[in-house]
Amino acid sequence: MKKSFHPLTFWSIFTALACGVVISDSSIGALLALGGATFIVFRYRGEGPWRNSFKWSLLAGLYLIAIRAFAGVVIGVPRVGETIFTLPRIYLPSWMPGIRIGGPVTWERLSFSLHEGLIIATVIALFGAANSVTSPHKLLRVMPSRVYQLAVTLTIATSVFPQLISSITRIRQAQYLRSGRKPRIAQVAIPLLEESLGRAVALAESMEAKGFGQSKNQSRYRPITYSNKDLLYILVGVISASAMVAL
Repeated sequence: MKKSFHPLTFWSIFTALACGVVISDSSIGALLALGGATFIVFRYRGEGPWRNSFKWSLLAGLYLIAIRAFAGVVIGVPRVGETIFTLPRIYLPSWMPGIRIGGPVTWERLSFSLHEGLIIATVIALFGAANSVTSPHKLLRVMPSRVYQLAVTLTIATSVFPQLISSITRIRQAQYLRSGRKPRIAQVAIPLLEESLGRAVALAESMEAKGFGQSKNQSRYRPITYSNKDLLYILVGVISASAMVAL
């Protein structure tokens, strides 16, 4: 049987890469980190509702880049440089100095907005990749007992969005098979609410049956330990992040 990775292995790698991307502030480094994350996700992606977190984080990053570029072009601080095009300008009151709506759009202004959006989107995608390759249930098992309840809350919070997307897809497919037409949002909302409430009640009953929060002592049936492969992967991630910062 093939041994799986420690739950904190990929989280350590992607956290190190995210820190390297932010500190280096390099678009090339961000693209390389995205390429590495894509390779890891497609090779080690797990099973479960969270397996598509990387895809949705990429889509969220693309929307963020588009919004940041639009805001940087239309609203922003003027930057001296080569003018690409000119937008109609709206003059603001004198008590709002340094901010301009419209006017000449320079290449420096546009590239800075795209660069800033790319850095933020890369960080979001890296943590989405970590969520795609690591089961939140396994991650919860290795949390220290002092932060266990907080870890449970964070695990539930991070797994809600992938489960919500999975539920929406399943409901839309079921309604399409019954009617032959694509359902509207209003037709999906009520079944989604019922399924979400049912899942929440089942989770609460399960936690109560297991005595969650009644004891501070945490037991582990099979302790999860680091292997040499885990340490090697973490070392490669830390070295890659250090190289981004150094270069």
